[in-house]
Amino acid sequence: MNSLTMLGMTPSDVRKRGPKEEIRFAIGKATLGSILVASSTKGVAAILLGDDPDALVRDLQDRFRKATLIGADADYAAIVATVVGFAEGPRMGLDLPLDLRGTAFQQQVWQALRDIPAGQTLSYRDVAERIGAPSATRAVAGACAANALAIAVPCHRVIRNDGALSDYAWGVERKRRLLAREGAA
Repeated sequence: MNSLTMLGMTPSDVRKRGPKEEIRFAIGKATLGSILVASSTKGVAAILLGDDPDALVRDLQDRFRKATLIGADADYAAIVATVVGFAEGPRMGLDLPLDLRGTAFQQQVWQALRDIPAGQTLSYRDVAERIGAPSATRAVAGACAANALAIAVPCHRVIRNDGALSDYAWGVERKRRLLAREGAA
């Protein structure tokens, strides 16, 4: 069994981007802007941040091209509220099942990111060393860029080796605000 099959998706499912799958989603508002939350039957599969709700829906459609996207009902609002609450108060933690989709290496990086406490940061090099791949700094950056679970997999806690903020899929200013909210320098 290969690593992708162990993660719940076969390599062909990954290539097809979610065939025979239903993804529920809804958009909430927070001080960070709009937050799109999407879930499969396994858990939250995407948390996307932005200013334009329509752009977030298009991003979701691109990520799950073959899945059936279902606008959420009132029951799903509780999940969105939990994610919005976590975005506003990250130290409270996020107690929702996650459907992390990625390669074995990405999974390893994302777990290392989830182990970084709120209010702390690490460099890409630090993360590479923590996962036992000290020469994989660029690959760590690539795994951060591939992360579809903003704030739940806190790639915003990864900074450049010189301590400066680096790119962030949902904007450097949003990254700065997230880190300030967590009490990081």
